[in-house]
Amino acid sequence: MTRIAILETGHPPENLKDQFDDYPARFRALLGEGVPTTRFDVQRGHLPDDPAAFQGAIVTGSAAGVYDDLFWIPLLLDWLRAARGRTRLVGICFGHQAMATAFGGAVEKSAKGWGVGLHKYEVRRDEPWMHPRAGAISIPVSHQDQVTTVSPDARVIAACDFTPYAGLAWGEDAVSFQCHPEFQPEYAAALVKSRRGDRIPDAVADAALASLARPNDRSVLTAWIRAFLLLTPPPVETDGSGI
Repeated sequence: MTRIAILETGHPPENLKDQFDDYPARFRALLGEGVPTTRFDVQRGHLPDDPAAFQGAIVTGSAAGVYDDLFWIPLLLDWLRAARGRTRLVGICFGHQAMATAFGGAVEKSAKGWGVGLHKYEVRRDEPWMHPRAGAISIPVSHQDQVTTVSPDARVIAACDFTPYAGLAWGEDAVSFQCHPEFQPEYAAALVKSRRGDRIPDAVADAALASLARPNDRSVLTAWIRAFLLLTPPPVETDGSGI
Protein backbone atom coordinates (compact mmCIF):
# COMPACT_ATOMS: atom_id res chain seq x y z
CA MET A 1 0.00 0.00 0.00
CA THR A 2 1.28 3.46 -0.88
CA ARG A 3 2.15 5.58 2.10
CA ILE A 4 0.20 8.52 3.53
CA ALA A 5 2.28 11.61 4.32
CA ILE A 6 1.47 13.23 7.67
CA LEU A 7 2.51 16.88 7.58
CA GLU A 8 3.03 17.76 11.24
CA THR A 9 2.47 21.50 11.71
CA GLY A 10 2.03 21.59 15.49
CA HIS A 11 2.34 19.78 18.80
CA PRO A 12 0.25 19.31 21.95
CA PRO A 13 0.88 21.98 24.61
CA GLU A 14 3.91 21.31 26.77
CA ASN A 15 1.78 20.58 29.85
CA LEU A 16 -0.18 17.86 28.01
CA LYS A 17 2.47 16.19 25.86
CA ASP A 18 3.29 13.49 28.43
CA GLN A 19 -0.37 12.54 28.90
CA PHE A 20 -1.49 12.33 25.28
CA ASP A 21 -0.16 11.15 21.93
CA ASP A 22 1.31 13.64 19.48
CA TYR A 23 -0.69 14.57 16.38
CA PRO A 24 0.92 12.15 13.89
CA ALA A 25 0.22 9.26 16.29
CA ARG A 26 -3.44 10.26 16.41
CA PHE A 27 -3.72 10.30 12.65
CA ARG A 28 -1.99 6.92 12.44
CA ALA A 29 -4.67 5.63 14.82
CA LEU A 30 -7.37 7.28 12.68
CA LEU A 31 -6.06 5.58 9.52
CA GLY A 32 -5.82 2.23 11.27
CA GLU A 33 -3.27 -0.54 11.56
CA GLY A 34 -1.61 -1.58 8.35
CA VAL A 35 -1.64 1.86 6.72
CA PRO A 36 1.99 2.97 6.28
CA THR A 37 2.71 6.62 6.95
CA THR A 38 5.67 8.98 6.72
CA ARG A 39 5.91 11.93 9.10
CA PHE A 40 7.25 15.31 8.00
CA ASP A 41 8.14 18.02 10.55
CA VAL A 42 6.83 21.04 8.65
CA GLN A 43 7.97 23.50 11.33
CA ARG A 44 11.54 22.47 10.45
CA GLY A 45 10.85 23.00 6.77
CA HIS A 46 10.49 19.29 5.96
CA LEU A 47 7.97 18.46 3.20
CA PRO A 48 7.68 15.60 0.68
CA ASP A 49 9.90 16.14 -2.35
CA ASP A 50 7.40 14.41 -4.64
CA PRO A 51 3.70 14.61 -3.64
CA ALA A 52 2.83 11.98 -6.26
CA ALA A 53 4.94 9.43 -4.36
CA PHE A 54 2.15 9.30 -1.75
CA GLN A 55 -1.44 8.09 -1.92
CA GLY A 56 -2.37 11.17 0.08
CA ALA A 57 -1.25 13.74 2.62
CA ILE A 58 -2.82 14.98 5.86
CA VAL A 59 -2.03 18.49 7.17
CA THR A 60 -2.43 18.54 10.96
CA GLY A 61 -3.57 21.21 13.39
CA SER A 62 -1.25 23.82 14.87
CA ALA A 63 -1.23 26.63 17.40
CA ALA A 64 0.07 28.87 14.60
CA GLY A 65 -2.10 31.02 12.36
CA VAL A 66 -1.70 30.88 8.59
CA TYR A 67 -1.08 34.65 8.65
CA ASP A 68 1.81 34.35 11.15
CA ASP A 69 5.28 35.45 10.04
CA LEU A 70 6.89 32.01 10.24
CA PHE A 71 9.28 30.79 7.55
CA TRP A 72 7.61 27.41 7.17
CA ILE A 73 4.09 28.65 6.43
CA PRO A 74 4.84 30.02 2.89
CA LEU A 75 6.74 26.79 2.20
CA LEU A 76 3.67 24.77 3.15
CA LEU A 77 1.30 26.94 1.10
CA ASP A 78 3.55 26.64 -1.96
CA TRP A 79 3.76 22.88 -1.44
CA LEU A 80 -0.03 22.57 -1.25
CA ARG A 81 -0.47 24.47 -4.49
CA ALA A 82 2.12 22.27 -6.20
CA ALA A 83 0.65 19.07 -4.72
CA ARG A 84 -2.92 19.76 -5.75
CA GLY A 85 -3.91 17.34 -8.48
CA ARG A 86 -0.89 15.11 -7.81
CA THR A 87 -2.03 13.45 -4.58
CA ARG A 88 -5.05 13.47 -2.29
CA LEU A 89 -5.01 16.24 0.33
CA VAL A 90 -6.78 16.36 3.69
CA GLY A 91 -6.56 19.40 5.98
CA ILE A 92 -7.61 19.45 9.63
CA CYS A 93 -8.08 22.72 11.62
CA PHE A 94 -4.88 24.65 10.77
CA GLY A 95 -4.57 22.33 7.77
CA HIS A 96 -8.10 23.34 6.72
CA GLN A 97 -7.14 27.00 6.96
CA ALA A 98 -3.84 26.45 5.14
CA MET A 99 -5.56 24.71 2.24
CA ALA A 100 -8.22 27.42 1.99
CA THR A 101 -5.50 30.09 1.94
CA ALA A 102 -3.27 28.25 -0.54
CA PHE A 103 -6.15 27.77 -2.95
CA GLY A 104 -7.31 31.40 -2.98
CA GLY A 105 -9.36 31.96 0.19
CA ALA A 106 -8.71 33.96 3.36
CA VAL A 107 -8.45 33.26 7.10
CA GLU A 108 -8.85 35.65 10.05
CA LYS A 109 -8.97 35.53 13.83
CA SER A 110 -12.72 35.46 14.38
CA ALA A 111 -14.59 38.10 16.36
CA LYS A 112 -16.80 35.20 17.54
CA GLY A 113 -14.00 34.09 19.84
CA TRP A 114 -13.04 30.54 20.71
CA GLY A 115 -14.78 27.60 19.14
CA VAL A 116 -14.35 24.79 21.66
CA GLY A 117 -16.20 21.68 22.73
CA LEU A 118 -18.44 19.60 20.52
CA HIS A 119 -19.77 21.46 17.46
CA LYS A 120 -22.47 20.11 15.16
CA TYR A 121 -21.97 20.68 11.44
CA GLU A 122 -24.75 20.34 8.87
CA VAL A 123 -23.58 18.31 5.88
CA ARG A 124 -24.31 20.51 2.87
CA ARG A 125 -23.23 18.12 0.08
CA ASP A 126 -22.98 14.37 -0.26
CA GLU A 127 -19.59 13.41 -1.64
CA PRO A 128 -18.79 9.93 -3.05
CA TRP A 129 -16.55 9.06 -0.09
CA MET A 130 -19.16 9.98 2.54
CA HIS A 131 -20.13 6.51 3.79
CA PRO A 132 -21.92 6.03 6.10
CA ARG A 133 -24.24 8.87 5.04
CA ALA A 134 -25.02 11.50 7.66
CA GLY A 135 -27.03 14.70 7.60
CA ALA A 136 -24.91 16.21 10.36
CA ILE A 137 -21.78 15.40 12.34
CA SER A 138 -20.81 16.43 15.88
CA ILE A 139 -17.02 16.60 16.34
CA PRO A 140 -14.64 18.23 18.87
CA VAL A 141 -13.28 21.63 17.83
CA SER A 142 -10.60 23.99 19.14
CA HIS A 143 -9.96 27.16 17.17
CA GLN A 144 -10.04 30.95 17.15
CA ASP A 145 -9.22 31.45 13.47
CA GLN A 146 -11.79 30.83 10.76
CA VAL A 147 -11.91 30.66 6.99
CA THR A 148 -13.75 33.84 5.99
CA THR A 149 -13.50 33.68 2.18
CA VAL A 150 -13.27 30.71 -0.16
CA SER A 151 -12.07 30.45 -3.73
CA PRO A 152 -14.68 30.24 -6.52
CA ASP A 153 -13.88 26.57 -7.12
CA ALA A 154 -14.39 25.54 -3.47
CA ARG A 155 -17.47 23.54 -2.44
CA VAL A 156 -18.86 24.03 1.06
CA ILE A 157 -19.56 20.52 2.31
CA ALA A 158 -20.17 21.23 6.01
CA ALA A 159 -21.27 24.32 7.93
CA CYS A 160 -22.82 25.68 11.11
CA ASP A 161 -23.79 29.14 12.34
CA PHE A 162 -20.51 29.53 14.22
CA THR A 163 -18.38 28.17 11.36
CA PRO A 164 -19.94 28.81 7.91
CA TYR A 165 -16.97 27.22 6.11
CA ALA A 166 -16.54 24.18 8.36
CA GLY A 167 -15.84 21.72 5.56
CA LEU A 168 -14.51 22.42 2.08
CA ALA A 169 -13.70 20.44 -1.06
CA TRP A 170 -11.83 21.31 -4.24
CA GLY A 171 -12.18 19.07 -7.27
CA GLU A 172 -12.02 15.38 -6.43
CA ASP A 173 -8.72 15.28 -4.55
CA ALA A 174 -8.68 17.93 -1.79
CA VAL A 175 -10.93 18.18 1.29
CA SER A 176 -10.59 19.89 4.66
CA PHE A 177 -12.44 20.28 7.95
CA GLN A 178 -12.20 22.84 10.74
CA CYS A 179 -12.98 20.22 13.40
CA HIS A 180 -10.71 17.60 14.99
CA PRO A 181 -11.80 13.99 14.36
CA GLU A 182 -8.44 12.86 15.75
CA PHE A 183 -9.11 14.47 19.17
CA GLN A 184 -10.43 12.16 21.85
CA PRO A 185 -13.00 14.00 24.02
CA GLU A 186 -10.59 13.61 26.95
CA TYR A 187 -7.86 15.50 25.11
CA ALA A 188 -10.28 18.19 23.91
CA ALA A 189 -11.45 18.63 27.52
CA ALA A 190 -7.87 18.82 28.81
CA LEU A 191 -7.13 21.56 26.27
CA VAL A 192 -10.13 23.58 27.41
CA LYS A 193 -9.22 23.19 31.08
CA SER A 194 -5.63 24.27 30.41
CA ARG A 195 -6.81 27.46 28.65
CA ARG A 196 -9.82 28.47 30.73
CA GLY A 197 -9.78 31.81 32.48
CA ASP A 198 -6.77 33.50 30.92
CA ARG A 199 -7.61 32.50 27.30
CA ILE A 200 -11.08 30.96 27.25
CA PRO A 201 -13.82 32.63 29.33
CA ASP A 202 -15.18 30.45 32.12
CA ALA A 203 -18.72 30.35 30.72
CA VAL A 204 -17.46 29.26 27.28
CA ALA A 205 -15.23 26.62 28.88
CA ASP A 206 -18.09 25.26 31.03
CA ALA A 207 -20.36 24.91 28.00
CA ALA A 208 -17.60 23.25 26.01
CA LEU A 209 -16.84 20.71 28.74
CA ALA A 210 -20.53 19.84 29.09
CA SER A 211 -20.83 19.32 25.32
CA LEU A 212 -17.86 16.95 25.23
CA ALA A 213 -19.73 14.54 27.50
CA ARG A 214 -22.34 13.99 24.75
CA PRO A 215 -22.05 11.37 21.98
CA ASN A 216 -19.93 12.38 18.99
CA ASP A 217 -19.51 11.35 15.36
CA ARG A 218 -15.75 10.96 15.22
CA SER A 219 -16.16 7.45 13.82
CA VAL A 220 -18.24 8.77 10.91
CA LEU A 221 -15.75 11.45 9.90
CA THR A 222 -12.89 8.99 10.41
CA ALA A 223 -14.58 6.60 7.97
CA TRP A 224 -14.99 9.43 5.45
CA ILE A 225 -11.33 10.43 5.64
CA ARG A 226 -10.18 6.82 5.30
CA ALA A 227 -12.44 6.33 2.28
CA PHE A 228 -11.26 9.56 0.67
CA LEU A 229 -7.57 8.71 1.13
CA LEU A 230 -7.54 4.96 0.68
CA LEU A 231 -10.56 3.67 -1.22
CA THR A 232 -11.01 6.11 -4.08
CA PRO A 233 -8.63 6.19 -7.06
CA PRO A 234 -5.69 8.62 -6.66
CA PRO A 235 -5.30 11.59 -9.01
CA VAL A 236 -3.80 10.80 -12.40
CA GLU A 237 -1.09 13.17 -13.55
CA THR A 238 -1.29 14.30 -17.16
CA ASP A 239 1.06 16.15 -19.48
CA GLY A 240 -1.50 18.91 -19.94
CA SER A 241 -2.78 17.56 -23.26
CA GLY A 242 -5.90 16.14 -21.72
CA ILE A 243 -4.96 12.62 -22.77
